Formats: sequence, structure tokens, C-alpha cells
Amino acid sequence: MAATPPPIVLGIDPGTHRLGWGVVFRRGSKYHHVAHGVLRAPARAELPERLRILGDGLERVIADVDPTVVAIEQAFVHLDPHAALVIGHARGVAMFLTARAGKTVFEYPPTVVKRAVVGTGRADKAQVAAMIRSILGLDALPPEDAADALGVAVCHAGSLPLPTR
Repeated sequence: MAATPPPIVLGIDPGTHRLGWGVVFRRGSKYHHVAHGVLRAPARAELPERLRILGDGLERVIADVDPTVVAIEQAFVHLDPHAALVIGHARGVAMFLTARAGKTVFEYPPTVVKRAVVGTGRADKAQVAAMIRSILGLDALPPEDAADALGVAVCHAGSLPLPTR
């Protein structure tokens, strides 16, 4: 009897200028890196155009990776409510594309992701990137937005039950 393949998790760190994505799976207690990247939109483009560009790129990532599930970081509202609202547009695009592809979406607050990756919800971006590099055995630190997305993916993969044989 063949072993059940582990779920492939696409993590997304939404933004309206840069959207980070990262793909992992977990086998036993070990996390495995599949791919990661950052989609970029021109800074001077209007919001609808930036969302279109990022959406087109994310649609390609979803089609290429064919994840089992998608995990998206929730917006952090505390410091700048306006920025959180704008990021909500990027989250909406990501959720729409995920649903259209027939994938289930899970959401995680940044503090939960940081706690899952670093051990404390108050970790900074450099600590998250360093731990992601260590957890996934990467040769170099991933770009900040990709590290955050990989963190979301690791957070979700860690919550999944282990595959059965």
C-alpha cells in the first residue's frame, strides 16, 4: 500500500507592491522547501493595475505549484489601519484566485506565524527569515516577503496531521 503524499502548502504574504509566496510540505517532523518568490508590481502604478499584475502572477504560481491548501497571513492593523485596509485588497485577490482554483484557504495572524516559526509572537522579520532558512535548510536567506510567506506555509504545515501509510 502506497504512502499518502504529504499536503503541499502555498503560503502567501500579501501586499500591493510585493506579494511573497512560498511552498513547503512536511514529512514527519521535517519541513521541505519546494519553491518561493516575490511578485512585484510597479510602485507608480495605480492600485487596480498593481492588483491585476500581482493577481496574474499569483494565478501562474497556483497553476504551476498546484498546492493542496493555501495559507494567507492576515493584515496587521495596529500601526497603520489604512495600510491594513489596502493590504486587504491584495488578500482579497489571493483568496479569490485560491477559491477559483478550488483550493481551501486558511488564515493566520502574524503573531501566530512568528510563534510557530521562531517561538515568540514578537519576533522581527530578520529572526523569521533566519529560522526559515534553518528549518528548511536553505543555502541563503530568502527575500523578506518570501521568508514571511514560507513562515505562513510552515505554520500551516505544522498544524496538519501527519500522512498515514
